[in-house]
Amino acid sequence: MSVLVAPVVMIGMFWVVPTGLALLDGPRPPGLDRLRRVWPLLAVPGALSLWLPRSGLSAGLAAVYALATLVLACGAPARLMLTRSLRPREVAVLTALTAPSVAGLALVAERAAYPLLGFDLDLLALTVPHFHFAGFAAALVAGLVCRASEDGPTARFAALSVPAGTLLVLIGYFVDDWAELAGALVLTAGMAAVAVLTLRERRDLAADGPTRALLAVSALVLVVTMLLALDWALGEATGFPHLDLTWMAATHGLGNALGFAVCALLARRRLRARDPADGSTIPARPRTETPA
Repeated sequence: MSVLVAPVVMIGMFWVVPTGLALLDGPRPPGLDRLRRVWPLLAVPGALSLWLPRSGLSAGLAAVYALATLVLACGAPARLMLTRSLRPREVAVLTALTAPSVAGLALVAERAAYPLLGFDLDLLALTVPHFHFAGFAAALVAGLVCRASEDGPTARFAALSVPAGTLLVLIGYFVDDWAELAGALVLTAGMAAVAVLTLRERRDLAADGPTRALLAVSALVLVVTMLLALDWALGEATGFPHLDLTWMAATHGLGNALGFAVCALLARRRLRARDPADGSTIPARPRTETPA
């Protein structure tokens, strides 16, 4: 399974996090842009730790990356002080800023072969990509589509339910499989709302073929991967046959990383390039000429 997980985690470390941070709109906490620029360098020790045997050295390298994620998490209260807002899209952004720290701590524990909070090492290993993609990328995209949809009801639901579902899944780890299933249901509903809004963006905002294709792939893959996650959570709770963790990493994990997160962020980077001054994907209203 590590052969599947490590490359996915590296995509999250080296590309997804700094690319997502570049797409943030609104007030930016001091130092956030500098942290984004050096993030790939800070990710190098974490990436090296993935390929070394579990040991003190591996845990030490992972700790360097974990420290960077904790610094990023400090950007959440700093942004809250600047915005003084807990609107749904801001809740999603704050979740995105804090989620990598959960991944960083799980990485240190897994590399040290320490069952943090009683979790087995395989589950800790899967927590690392989960909080890069479901935690960071999905929450960030939910916040971006909420802004692009001008805070409509579906957008607000997506921006709140994706963070809530991620948190409930985490709580479910501590409670039981039924609680985890409840979290998976909430998260799947939020992701479905993100998919619907993404397809709406494809229809209304994306003018060029590549951007439309990226948005379509990210939305459709998201539906499939979340159904797989729901099937796994249901199987764990009820004992019904379901994919094991290795197959989940190969299907749900790879699909979420490449099909959803990478495609969604690439599409939004193209949309941002089209309208760099605004910092959002909302098309500008046409100007009306004023008679002289």
